[in-house]
Amino acid sequence: MKIYGKNVALEALKGNKKIHKIYLNNKFKDEEILSLIERKKISTKVLDNRELDKMCKGLHQGIILEVEDIKTYSFDEIIPNITTEYPLIVILDHLEDPHNLGAIVRSSEAFGVDAIIIPNDRSVQITSTVVKTSVGTIEKVKIVNVPNINNAIRKLKDLGYWIVGTDMEGTNYTEIDYKTKIGLVIGNEGKGISKVTTSNCDYIAKIPMKGTVNSLNASVACGIFLSEINRSRGI
Repeated sequence: MKIYGKNVALEALKGNKKIHKIYLNNKFKDEEILSLIERKKISTKVLDNRELDKMCKGLHQGIILEVEDIKTYSFDEIIPNITTEYPLIVILDHLEDPHNLGAIVRSSEAFGVDAIIIPNDRSVQITSTVVKTSVGTIEKVKIVNVPNINNAIRKLKDLGYWIVGTDMEGTNYTEIDYKTKIGLVIGNEGKGISKVTTSNCDYIAKIPMKGTVNSLNASVACGIFLSEINRSRGI
């Protein structure tokens, strides 16, 4: 896959990501990135901006990397092996916007989420836009792909997890005890959490709001919940 942007490039170059080739603008001047490219002896090709624009629809900042695909995992590879005191899993109920997924990945890395569960079908998957929006943090968060999100939720409950769904109606999100294994469900941008998924949640929680808007962007809501979970756990 192709990823782009200075911050994403820097994360990839500093990590162990396998980089096949790098495409640079002929006026690219970032000395730290250029030094890492030279040190790692990565194949490069210099192009003008017009050629880079053809390769990438996003804001590439003069650098595009051709890399191996982001690794994803199965449920059984990751979830039963989590050893943190209070595991925290984010479950995405058929999100569609890659910018939302990237922002949720970034927040999840910041707040110490153990894994993000994404359904295989009817859901955004990992794309260049997701990597860019996550500012490269997607390499530091375990992404778990599952065939059926509600089967995954049932398996989580069998492992002792409490499932918290997010919605405009429900218990105030500050009144829930998060000092246990938590699976946090974030709903689709337009439809929210499905009825089936809602029925599998132990709690439905809301963020109280005083303004005129009645809902928040999925990634914003996720960040607020993750911050509260950490606060309530004394982190």
